[in-house]
Amino acid sequence: MLKEERQQHIISQINIHNKVLSTDLSAQLNVSEDTIRRDLNELAELGKIVKVYGGALSKSFHYPFSGREIYNKDGKKEIARKAVGLVEDGMVLLVGGGTTMIELARIFPENIHCTIFTISPLVGLELAEHPNIAVNLLAGQLAANSHIVTGSQVISQLSEIKADLCFLGTNGISITHGISDSDWEVVQVKKAMINSASKTALLSISEKLDSMQKMKICNLSAIDYLLTDLDPQSVLIEKYASIVSVI
Repeated sequence: MLKEERQQHIISQINIHNKVLSTDLSAQLNVSEDTIRRDLNELAELGKIVKVYGGALSKSFHYPFSGREIYNKDGKKEIARKAVGLVEDGMVLLVGGGTTMIELARIFPENIHCTIFTISPLVGLELAEHPNIAVNLLAGQLAANSHIVTGSQVISQLSEIKADLCFLGTNGISITHGISDSDWEVVQVKKAMINSASKTALLSISEKLDSMQKMKICNLSAIDYLLTDLDPQSVLIEKYASIVSVI
């Protein structure tokens, strides 16, 4: 594979999954980790990615308020529109982090009265001016890469909440491996969020379908709704509809 092709694959994986690990890219592309590190350094110098220890982040994930770099922004807006349709007046909601959740916060209807708990300061800021929402930011250690709070303090607080609905993002989703992520601390928080809600809606761009990260959060059957940018009747999502309600 030519260097240009290899680097395009790297950018594609970073855009889809927000974060990639050098070890995973090395295995996918069958090249040395030194080669991957050189690629990441070059892409970072060109301003196409954000290099971090052990891998890289997408620019839109690391700088979500810039707006210009958001990957598949139209798709994420469509997912957010579908998510709003699940919200009912008076609900208690749990909301995760990431660019799709920020899009959801931006279009939240002003006539809806509800209480929201979130692990994302960025989501909380977007919702702060909403006239009819009580926004509660859960406390914990702020992760520099994902901009969400993690740790035992967050998990303890989540154990005291019983939300009507949890909006959750993911880095990987497949029939066989379920919902997965590449960060152990994030996995623990997402597990706690699912346990703290009566129902869970997974928000994911369709390009993440049939992908798997190394750390499992839960089986697909633990999720109540799957919201993507696809038409629910699409053949690309047909197999998921037998396990979870596809919207």
